Amino acid sequence: MSRSVVSKSGKFAVVLGAVLALGGCTDVEQLPVEEPTTQEQDFARGCVTKDLSEAERNAVEQAIAGSVKGQARTPGSVTIKVYWHTITNTSGAGALSATAIANQISVLNAAYSKTPFKFSLVSTDTTANNSWYTTTGGTYETQMKNALRKGGAGDLNVYSNNMGGGLLGWATFPSSYSSQPKMDGVVILYSSLPGGSAAPFNQGDTATHEVGHWLGLYHTFQGGCTTTNDSVSDTPAESTPASGCPTGRDTCSSTGLDPITNFMDYSDDACMNTFSAGQIERMDTLTKQYRGI
Repeated sequence: MSRSVVSKSGKFAVVLGAVLALGGCTDVEQLPVEEPTTQEQDFARGCVTKDLSEAERNAVEQAIAGSVKGQARTPGSVTIKVYWHTITNTSGAGALSATAIANQISVLNAAYSKTPFKFSLVSTDTTANNSWYTTTGGTYETQMKNALRKGGAGDLNVYSNNMGGGLLGWATFPSSYSSQPKMDGVVILYSSLPGGSAAPFNQGDTATHEVGHWLGLYHTFQGGCTTTNDSVSDTPAESTPASGCPTGRDTCSSTGLDPITNFMDYSDDACMNTFSAGQIERMDTLTKQYRGI
């Protein structure tokens, strides 16, 4: 299956090609992207987090298998420092108010309230750079992150820009930090913040979704209807990502209804409200293993 995201003006299409078996994301450097304005877009939850290689995935699962099993740490017991980097163009488009960023942090804390993690905004900065403003990866992403990233493995760097192509964001996994520490972090569409223009993805849960990857989660449709799917036993498998809020959807009939309310699906923001106990334990394990928190 592939996902097409087409502008209202019909001038371009971006296809996220046959990658759902590996988690529904593809290498952002492979995407042909023009530079339309946010207002021209019809948004689908286009997450282009680059999937781990098979060897990397196997190493992660071995690390989890070798960890001490038990309940995750108590809710709110682990504070994650957040460094926010707002990228605008040289005309100032993409600028975010302090209130908008604070509201996004509040959404994160509400979404993760049953997990060990809480988020504390440490600093914000704004950079005007036309190339970084529309980057979807590659050289410009590398330049941006090398120039701006702060903190260590356990610190969350968020970059907001206007990536275009109907895309909403991407993230890096915990296990990738040691080999590419400067690339670590989350990139999100600036208009996906609460009250932004990227409806129905404008309640702040693009950040929730991408931070889920940053803490170690795959998409709920990872691997389709296979028994291992997203490597979390209590999230029912689904063959393809959900769109909208399709109550009662069941694409893998042997495992229960699709987890359309899970933050790691592709549902609309208004539909998302859940991390499973297994996901919470996985995030806890991987952040201790790879991020030292």
